[in-house]
Amino acid sequence: MTVTIRPYEEGDADEIARLYGRHRDNPNPVAGGISGEELARELAERDTATFLVALDDGRPVGTFGLFHNTGRRSARAGELIADMFFVAPAYRNGVITGRLFTEAVEWMMRTGCLVLRLTVNPANTVAFRLYRRVGCVSVGQTVPGEDGNVELHNYIPLILRSVFADLDDDVRAALGGLSSFGTVTQARAGELRTDVVVSEGVRTVTYGLALGDYRLDAQVDVDRGRVVGAEITAPDGTGRPLRITEPPYEIRESRQAGHHRFADGSLTCEVDGDDGTVRVFTPGHHGPLSVSTWPGCRPDRQAGWREGEPLDLRIVPVEHGVRISERSGEDELTGTVTLTDGVLCQDFTFTGRPGRVFQTVGLRQGALVLPGTDGGPAGEHPLGLGLGVRDSSEVVASSPAAPVGSTLTWQGASARIQVPVEQRVRLIHGTLLERRPEPGADGVARLRTTFRTRAAAPMPLPSAAPVTGTAERRLAMDAAAGGVTLWREGGTKVLRSPHPRTRAFGCNPGWSAGMWVTPEQSRHSRASGLGWGVRLNEDWAEKHALGLYDAGLGIGWDVTAPGDGPLRVDVRARSTEDDAVLWITPDTGARTTVVIDSAGIRRELETPDFRQVWASAASVRLSDGNWLDCRPAGTPSDDMEIVLRTTTSGLLIGCAAAGGPEGVTASWHLAVRDEPGL
Repeated sequence: MTVTIRPYEEGDADEIARLYGRHRDNPNPVAGGISGEELARELAERDTATFLVALDDGRPVGTFGLFHNTGRRSARAGELIADMFFVAPAYRNGVITGRLFTEAVEWMMRTGCLVLRLTVNPANTVAFRLYRRVGCVSVGQTVPGEDGNVELHNYIPLILRSVFADLDDDVRAALGGLSSFGTVTQARAGELRTDVVVSEGVRTVTYGLALGDYRLDAQVDVDRGRVVGAEITAPDGTGRPLRITEPPYEIRESRQAGHHRFADGSLTCEVDGDDGTVRVFTPGHHGPLSVSTWPGCRPDRQAGWREGEPLDLRIVPVEHGVRISERSGEDELTGTVTLTDGVLCQDFTFTGRPGRVFQTVGLRQGALVLPGTDGGPAGEHPLGLGLGVRDSSEVVASSPAAPVGSTLTWQGASARIQVPVEQRVRLIHGTLLERRPEPGADGVARLRTTFRTRAAAPMPLPSAAPVTGTAERRLAMDAAAGGVTLWREGGTKVLRSPHPRTRAFGCNPGWSAGMWVTPEQSRHSRASGLGWGVRLNEDWAEKHALGLYDAGLGIGWDVTAPGDGPLRVDVRARSTEDDAVLWITPDTGARTTVVIDSAGIRRELETPDFRQVWASAASVRLSDGNWLDCRPAGTPSDDMEIVLRTTTSGLLIGCAAAGGPEGVTASWHLAVRDEPGL
């Protein structure tokens, strides 16, 4: 077996698409797979820096890509985002993985892109520990967001290029013999934690690199993307500081420009002064109704739907809105954003080729009405990932296009959002769009979104079915596990729990209880979305047999079980802008049925048919045929919602309550019944 590595060539696309399609653990899964044409278009749309292909006898067996943007995220100056890193299972115990990584980094150093970013599912402990071993550090959020990944950065290319001019010949010779960063970098802990140290307001990470018999220590300012100090230590123990060469680029820092707001009846529009993001809000809805990114004057610096870098924008008020301008060299992009009579108008003029607009619809419950095909009736689908529209967020180019001339409609309990398809619109998933500003005959590209809202009265949930029998109830809570480890109603096992062991569940590498509570990023956070219940730095103390409290986090919860009535779980947290989430891993089969109340409508779903749905209340069929009913202990609201996620580990339920100035006060009813409670 002789494996060669070379850059991607035009004829590789079909074989690489087939390689991904043969393996369920490929790095960019899309339901139904992708075609070679879609892969080639994705590489073009990401403004690919380099895409390496490992071949055995001319057949692709591995890939590694470096990109300026991935749809989700956009790289800053000097950075590249690694993705599509994949090696066929039969080759994973060899040297291909290390060779792909090392050759990609060497390419970065030659071209002046010096910081590598990548994402990884922390429950994939093999991959996570590998990245930590080759010098990847955590400088941001340390727990997975909604997409299940954490982001890591690798600053070794930046360090080596910054000090290379001041290295002795012996050190340069050792550096020239480098074959893998795994032999160079000091060991880093495999757990989820930040590597940042804050000193005098500067966030830094420290590296210790072994270059032959020499040791190189360096500190990196992660916000400015530059080395702020380095020292080389010789084999005899003597050391000297190294002269730092500044990187050939400058990181654009946030100007803290604030927000520009304007109103239209019950609607409020907010434009971010740093990155041009447009958000629309209405009272009574938790989070924005819509979020639209700024297309950007440079296509290779366009914002992703999860993040965008700060830009030099000029924003001035106009009637009913604002005008936004951006220049890049000779190119200029101008966008006029107005909100009148419930219509958000985004009009663009440009001299160059602008990037894409990613628009997120903020309704979590309700229905998506898709236009009919070939004159047939429109299709209505409950909102959720994997429902109605395949989730193409890993490969945006595989998103289906909506027919021009049609209208996309999202209907919630108190809001209806419509997007007329007058230009190309792709549905990345059920609530995420890619829109291309394309000029009309007058040179203006026009995007429209219509909002209709009403003050919805609190919608009481339907009466629940009676609790099953008067069976003996057994409950056990363990502070070390951080939650409830046992719940039985007579012969019904309600929870799955690995106690006393710890295992991975979904994207959570530290699952240890069947019911637990964590603080999480807000469910509508653009940067992350709701997490996965990962416990970090928790120190739970037992208040009583069924109550825990963590003084450091300022969060506590209690379970009460009166007679044969439903369990009541009370969650209290101090002032926070985050969500407090009660997580449950019910004892279900590999395939089960869920019944949900979504925007007042009862819907029955099978777990293989969706990845994520939100609900006001939910009933889940347990392994023995009984049902676990979950609902707020009171009138539901947008502040209290339930998310259900299907994973290869099983079903995960999250009962989320929003934080605020007064903190979190939430109560949930959980009951085992012989039929759905909805």
